Amino acid sequence: MTDTETRPPAHDRRMLEALICPQTHGRLEYDSERQELVSRAAGLAFPVRDGIPVMLIDEARRLDG
Repeated sequence: MTDTETRPPAHDRRMLEALICPQTHGRLEYDSERQELVSRAAGLAFPVRDGIPVMLIDEARRLDG
């Protein structure tokens, strides 16, 4: 995979970073390697599929520890 295939364009990344956690309404961090938006406060990671964030708590992955 090339770098452009694993990382969204800069304008998409800014859009992703502007989203908030649906549970805590707090800040999310974009993890480009795992294609997830991470809410440390909620202990959840929301998937980004085909460039579209899936902000459903039922679809989120629980963070370990």
